[in-house]
Amino acid sequence: MSMQTMRIGELAKMAGCQPETIRFYEAKGLLPPPVRTQANYRQYDDSHAARLHFIRRCRSLGMSLNEVEALLGYQDQPERSCSGVNDLVDHQLSEIDRQIAELGALRAELSSLRARCDAVRPAGQCAILRELTEHA
Repeated sequence: MSMQTMRIGELAKMAGCQPETIRFYEAKGLLPPPVRTQANYRQYDDSHAARLHFIRRCRSLGMSLNEVEALLGYQDQPERSCSGVNDLVDHQLSEIDRQIAELGALRAELSSLRARCDAVRPAGQCAILRELTEHA
């Protein structure tokens, strides 16, 4: 099976990101440096595309760059125990639960605030604006 090679724009399009994102991941050491052509163009292959897809998937799940780096370390050393991967995902789940709780509290507060105003009136008489001002 032959390796497909591509330039940064092609890789970015395939991954649904900007070329700057790819350069950023390279600078952070998450993506290995590509081969350079004689004209000094970056030349990526299928392994770069697969790794970039992995990174982008992790980021879409809310993982930090440090967490992605840790997961890549496990991927790069497949003989390691995956207990650290489980711990990382458990931590991410806890973080999401915390955010859901915060959003629930925020929603309740906004809902309560909205309930203070039952009619359209001049802004100077708006109960919501008055409440926001008094508790600023």
